[in-house]
Parts: sequence; structure tokens; C-alpha cells
Amino acid sequence: MTKKLLSLMLAMLMLAAPMATLAEGNEPVAITFWHSMSENAGVITEKAVQDFNETIGKEKNIVVTPVYQGKYSDSVTKMNSVLSAKSYDELPDVMNLDATGKVVYHASGVAYTVDDALKDDPDYNLDDILEVARDNWNFSGVQLGLPFAASTTVMFYNKTLLDEAGAQPPETLADIAALKPLLPEQTADGTPLMVYAVLPNSPTLTNWLGQLGSYLVDQKNGSEAVATRLDCLENGALKTFLTEWQALYASGALTNAAGSSDAFVTGQLAIYTTSSSNVTSLLEKIDGAFEMGVGYYPKVNADASFGATVSGSCLVMFDKQDDARKAAAWELVKYLTSADVQAAFATATGYTPVNKGASLVPAYQDLLAQHPQYGVSLQQMLETPRDMKSVTVGPSQDFYYAIQDNISTMLDEGWDVDEAVDILAEELNGLLTQYLQANQ
Repeated sequence: MTKKLLSLMLAMLMLAAPMATLAEGNEPVAITFWHSMSENAGVITEKAVQDFNETIGKEKNIVVTPVYQGKYSDSVTKMNSVLSAKSYDELPDVMNLDATGKVVYHASGVAYTVDDALKDDPDYNLDDILEVARDNWNFSGVQLGLPFAASTTVMFYNKTLLDEAGAQPPETLADIAALKPLLPEQTADGTPLMVYAVLPNSPTLTNWLGQLGSYLVDQKNGSEAVATRLDCLENGALKTFLTEWQALYASGALTNAAGSSDAFVTGQLAIYTTSSSNVTSLLEKIDGAFEMGVGYYPKVNADASFGATVSGSCLVMFDKQDDARKAAAWELVKYLTSADVQAAFATATGYTPVNKGASLVPAYQDLLAQHPQYGVSLQQMLETPRDMKSVTVGPSQDFYYAIQDNISTMLDEGWDVDEAVDILAEELNGLLTQYLQANQ
């Protein structure tokens, strides 16, 4: 499947822009692009940049150098270091940024935002970009960047196993619990079968709280301004989720450990919730051993709404005090978020195309017809209420692990729900206070 997908992807990219001749005159405008795309995503990203250089770059006298920066956290750490040292010349012109760097980028003083670019390019139609994905990169009323590698957390399940048990794909946490007596205790080779294994963290807890009509933190999960406190206490949403989570664990259907792709593809895990961007790799690894189903992220309970926030990364630009470089950066951003490039990128990876026109690209339509698993993420995005926001907090990594560790300990040590709420609230509010004091 890998070779077929990569061949299709490369063919699609060749159609993404018309060939043009090199502009005469001055030296090309040279810009740098930092990205964190690896494996298939890295191949398609660097091929897209190459095609840009050979088409629009030749037409408009632009040369882009892509530089892989490692994981998103590595890239953000480097950005923070450069900004702290005020070594602005070391910044790229375009950066592939995840949510952990959103607040720092906004406050950097050297951001060249999409709002800024639109002042110079009023004919660009921002409505071509999927609204729910675009919203994820709007902070404090400013469109910071355009989504590039958009994803959402979905539910992967062993459809063959569920069909043999006469079970339907679960919609709620209680439905997952109900699978326990229906599924075998172990796999064919004698390995214990896990129904569901996961450790909640800040993004996934945000999804479940959002289904209950709540935010994790104030300022609409930090999308409107810097978050200062938890928002899920007085409305009881955190308690409701932890109650359901504890019941799921008590049923025996929940293993208090991180689920892994290896356990899922080898048939040791029935339900696996992870980023939709994993659909290609999972299909490849399963290689027909069983039928893989994809469904919406499970609901907390029957009263909750379906939904999961958009995650992934966006493309942001930096102001290098050079109008030609800013214009070149914007040309690259527009190209990488164009319909053809997004269709090819989605085909190779499983990420959801952010350009509405991608769904009309014939090759992408053929992919969805052959593998409908690719289309679930987009469907879920479109049905998720727009007021559900991904979480943006200053101490993002501390939040991630504090939530994970405390909820895991609640199950291991048998805390009651009220105790767990109090402990988690104290730690998370403390982290927010420390961050605000350190960044006044």
C-alpha cells in the first residue's frame, strides 16, 4: 500500500501548479521553511516544496529551503530559544507550528499573521479553508496561520472481532464497558485481549469535557486570551467525566495504560483512540489481517454530544523586515494549503485536507471510495460544534502529564471522584498560577 499511495501522491502533486519559466532579473528571494513532518508526511511535504520551487517559485523568483526540525516540541523549543535571545535572523520565514507554540508566537512581536497577509492580498478567499480547522489557529481574534496537517482524535476498532461477537461499534464509554462480556478473554495465541487502553491527557480530556458543554480552562480553552483558571469545576463536567471513567475501569473493559498501535494491529486491543492521521500507517500494518473500522470519538455518556476538537499543526510566518520575503512566505503557505497539495498530503498520511476543494480532486475521491476510513475525520470535524475548542495553555506539557498522571493514580489507588477532582484542580490551577506569575 505504501508504494501505491506514494506514487499517487507524487502524481497528484505534479498537477498542483502549472509550469512556469524563471523570472529574469534579480537574484531569487530565498526563504526557509521549518517543518516537523516525518515518514510519509515528510516525503510529501518536501516533495511539495520541491514542486513549488519548480513552478510558482520559478514564476515568481522564489526559492524555498525546507529544514526538518524534529518533533513539534523540538521545533517549538528552538523557536522559543531564538525568540528569547532576540536572534530574529535565525527564525525561518515559514514554520510548521503546533498548538504548544501558539501563545508564544502571538506574543513574539515578529509574527506575520494571516490577517497581515490578507491586507496585502485582499483577493485571497479565506473561506476556501475549512472553518473548523481554521478556527483552531485563531487566537485572541487574530488568524495566526493556516492549518496544514489537520487531524482529530477518532476511534479505530477491530471490526472483524466485533462482528464475530455480534457487537456494534461503541458510541459511549458505557458501550465500551458493555463489550467486555461479549469479547473473548484472549486472542487466538493466548494473549490477553484488552478492550480499551488509554491514559487521558489534556487534549483528550478537553474533547470529553467539550462533549459535556464545558471547557477545560477559561477564555474558551485559551482561544480568546491567556487562560487563568479551570473552567470545568462549577459546572460539574470534570466530576461527570471522572465518574464515567471510573465506572468504565470498574467494568474491566478499560486497561489503565496507554494503548499502542502495536497492540491494536496485532489483535491484542479491540478499541484504539488516536489521531486520525494514523489511518494510513494502521492500514499498512494490519495488511488485511482483519477489517479495521473507524468511528467517531466515543461520547462520555448518552447525554453528551459527539465531537472532538481539531488538532495537528498550522503554517505561520515571521516578519523578517523584508516585504519580498513576506510575500514569498505567503505564496508558500497558499500553495501548501491548496486543494491539490492537501489532497495529496491527506492521501499519503491520513490527515484531513483543510482545503474544501480537496474533496473534489478525483484521486482523493477514488481513495475515499476504496477506503472510507479516510473520510471519518472530516465528517467528525464538520459535526463537531464550532464552540468546542482545543486547549491552549502556557504550561502545555505540564498540563498534559498532570492530567495523565492524576487520572491514572485515581484508578490505581482507588480515589473517590470528589477527591480526584480536588487534587487535579489544585495541581492544574497551581500550574496556571505559576505560569502567569513567571510571564507577567
